[in-house]
Amino acid sequence: MIPASEIDAARRRLEGVAHRTPVLTSRQFDEAAGATVFFKAENLQRGGAFKFRGAYNKLRAELDRRPFREVVAYSSGNHAQAVALVSSLLGLKATLVMPKDAPAAKLAATRGYGAEIVLYDRYTENRDEIGERLQRERGALLIPPFDDPLIMAGQGTAAAELLDDVPDLDVLLVPVSGGGLIGGCASAAKHARPAIEVFGVEPETADDTAQSLRRGERVSIAVPRTIADGLQVPCPGELTFPIIQESVRGILLVSDAEMIDTLAWMLERMKVLVEPSGVVGAAVLRHRRADFTGKRVGVILSGGNVDRDRLAKYLAPTA
Repeated sequence: MIPASEIDAARRRLEGVAHRTPVLTSRQFDEAAGATVFFKAENLQRGGAFKFRGAYNKLRAELDRRPFREVVAYSSGNHAQAVALVSSLLGLKATLVMPKDAPAAKLAATRGYGAEIVLYDRYTENRDEIGERLQRERGALLIPPFDDPLIMAGQGTAAAELLDDVPDLDVLLVPVSGGGLIGGCASAAKHARPAIEVFGVEPETADDTAQSLRRGERVSIAVPRTIADGLQVPCPGELTFPIIQESVRGILLVSDAEMIDTLAWMLERMKVLVEPSGVVGAAVLRHRRADFTGKRVGVILSGGNVDRDRLAKYLAPTA
């Protein structure tokens, strides 16, 4: 796991810079879920997602070690926005490798923070190779989206704050893509409350981590087709997967339809906007994908960046 000392150091770096996001509750949601649910609202974080935590922790720590002027990163959107925003705060030049089909809102926000964007086709090109080539050509620092201890320590501060506010949680539900968020959050949660059960959540079509846990080794799948654009990494990370094996009880799956239903419910009833990737934990509870009856459950709402056009489509009444 990520050491508690590293998560504590990340909290000190982020103090006064990252938002301490609120913990939201809903009696109506609790009734539907059969559990008492506490939502850590990282959709209200700077940049609209938890990714700000890891990006700032990584860049601030690296700058404290040595000077540099340029960074390169690859991302479907939220990490790109975070790196662009943090770079603007720290006076760095940022180049982001992003998929052509990334949500327009995420592309626009990344450009709005002053970053250069290099587009690629996520189904035919390899973003890691493009990012590493740009890093070599420009002599920049490469900021990975998840497979890095400083990134994970920063992400883990979300769970550390949640456990400060609600120390007696029985269960923690965390979205899973490459594993940086759950790696950091599982570490922080287990340090604070060893008995807590941590579950990851993936889309049904993006179950690479679930398959990897069953086989006991990292499994790669084709780039998955899902509306959860932030959860389309086809394989868990080399560094994140051992932490998941050690600290995570299991992986739960939800469908795109369940994400849309939950997203719409939370917007209409709780007045909070959560993107499909960020709503998967809530969807597990709303659609009873696991039995957490009577439990006190923490849920990381990991982001809220969704295009207006896509949101309108999700909310459109069905025939």
